Amino acid sequence: MSVARFMTPPPAVEVTAIVDHEHPSDSPPIERLRRPRPHPVFWIIAVALAIIAVEQVLRWDSSSLEGRVLAQPVASGGARGVFAFSGQLSKNTYGVYMVDVDAMTISVYEFNQQKNCLRLAAARTWRYDRYLENYNICDLPPDTVERMIEDQRRYRLESSESQMP
Repeated sequence: MSVARFMTPPPAVEVTAIVDHEHPSDSPPIERLRRPRPHPVFWIIAVALAIIAVEQVLRWDSSSLEGRVLAQPVASGGARGVFAFSGQLSKNTYGVYMVDVDAMTISVYEFNQQKNCLRLAAARTWRYDRYLENYNICDLPPDTVERMIEDQRRYRLESSESQMP
């Protein structure tokens, strides 16, 4: 029995044919495909990833807090701090709205184009607003809106009942 080796396309695949010279007519030659060896770059990447994983587990820091990022503790769920965003106050006036969630205040600063500066336009706390039940300074108080919604629902119910056979 002898082994004949030859390369066939694609060149990365090596084919080994085993030929049985004692019984040549019994069976065709058996071919085995060998996978090409992985490129050395893949081994380098695998070793580098293994080193990084070991370092993350062992944390080879000089002190326990050096090089680590710690989040600020949150006293309770929800957003905390000061939020600022720009907006249009009127047709030609722009400004900045600032909401301080911790102090329960909202402030509005108007941008003055002639002086190129910000001016405090309004400030308000809503600390006690949540205790009000039916306070509204607009023309449409909440009780009126509630009655309008009830009338609308009643009208839809009556119209659907009249359409039923």
